[in-house]
Amino acid sequence: MARPTKWRKIENIPTVPYFIPSDKEVVEVPENILKLEELEAIRLKDLEGLEQGECAEKMEVSRPTFQRILLSAREKIADSLVKGKVIHIEGGNFTRNICPVRCMDCGKEWMESFENLESIKNGEYSCPSCGSTKIICEQDCKGKFCRRNCRRHGWRNE
Repeated sequence: MARPTKWRKIENIPTVPYFIPSDKEVVEVPENILKLEELEAIRLKDLEGLEQGECAEKMEVSRPTFQRILLSAREKIADSLVKGKVIHIEGGNFTRNICPVRCMDCGKEWMESFENLESIKNGEYSCPSCGSTKIICEQDCKGKFCRRNCRRHGWRNE
């Protein structure tokens, strides 16, 4: 059985999900789907100018995994530019952050993505063990990426 894919941490979600060649007369233009983590790899390495190790650390993946993500992104972008294909940015296995959380009733601790924690504010998310909605973030958000995205102070259900 294959190991589950690790969440890739990203900081930016683009506001423009498509790049379309403007000089195409064909109604249906082929497209390349660029995953959000691939766009983040391009942003960190090529736009920010960070070293590969720093990029991998920011995305919380290994260096070889970062290299594979970056090569895949560059291949899709080059293919789109050379062959006039649409670039559609969507999907992937990403998160804005991963926080350690704890159930206040049964004490169970687990890691949860920022996106899943959004539903905690509305009481829609519950402990996988006991079903309680009294869940808190355990992370000390000082100076970390989580500080901007964690709902530690905004989503407590007490």
